[in-house]
Amino acid sequence: MGVEINYRGNFFTIVGQPHTAAAALDIIKTLYVETAPVRGQITDIEPEQIHLAIKESGVLEQHSESSIAHGKEVFVKTKKGVIKPRTPNQAQYLMNMVTHDITFGVGPAGTGKTYLAVAAAVDALERQEIRRILLTRPAVEAGEKLGFLPGDLSQKVDPYLRPLYDALFEMLGFERVEKLIERNVIEVAPLAYMRGRTLNDAFIILDESQNTTVEQMKMFLTRIGFNSRAVITGDVTQIDLPRGAKSGLRHAIEVLNEVDEISFNFFQADDVVRHPVVARIVNAYEKWEAQDQKERKEYEQRRREERENKLLEMQRAEMTLSHNNESNPS
Repeated sequence: MGVEINYRGNFFTIVGQPHTAAAALDIIKTLYVETAPVRGQITDIEPEQIHLAIKESGVLEQHSESSIAHGKEVFVKTKKGVIKPRTPNQAQYLMNMVTHDITFGVGPAGTGKTYLAVAAAVDALERQEIRRILLTRPAVEAGEKLGFLPGDLSQKVDPYLRPLYDALFEMLGFERVEKLIERNVIEVAPLAYMRGRTLNDAFIILDESQNTTVEQMKMFLTRIGFNSRAVITGDVTQIDLPRGAKSGLRHAIEVLNEVDEISFNFFQADDVVRHPVVARIVNAYEKWEAQDQKERKEYEQRRREERENKLLEMQRAEMTLSHNNESNPS
């Protein structure tokens, strides 16, 4: 933040630019309230609390082009409390899920793509805007195939859908989620189960969509019926499809980017709200991937030039041989 904080006893001195010093003061006040004694017990301040307080202050200005004041104008309510976006991109993402029929959330791990999508779905269900929630994922992960995993279909699929279950349990509680699943108000299923269905009055979330094929993505998008919304989340840098298979998410970004009813939201490392080191890890990988892509293009360019030069030399050699044959008839 570019500030220096000194304290003596119960007094703090903040040194820095006026706007960052004021933001630091607000953060200290927020942390003071959050760590107030409860029944005489004084809780310690966790590093995560400090990190999130700085994120919420907006002082880092991650993506200021968003016109929405994150954490203020946009939020969703669940039985377990209010869920607010922590970055401008997250706020825009939440808003787009309300105003668009289909919303894509694309970006690295830890940016809240799936969590906020589940929160928006729960909020819509609580408001009775929809009648059911459908959560799905392609059953491809880190090169594994379901056929090689032990157990029946439900036992094979559950590990792949665990992140979706975890978000639901946090927002609605274990018992209520179980009851809603029994009544088919919440359905959690592999992507293959979507084929041949038309989904009306539903909030549908496709998670890990980078692992769909082009055909699977088209199949999913054409399942959407009346009064339904769909959210597709994924990370194009984490594709586990077989070599040579084109990602349905990449293809959708290319093909559907001009469809008005569809919103594309792209998250960056600055939107990561997990441990601060996660953002640095994402940045490091993005830097490496950019350099690797640059080197690949340079290598391909050199190979192309070498082939062209070799072809040119062969043509010259043939012309020389032809000229010599014409000059020395037998």
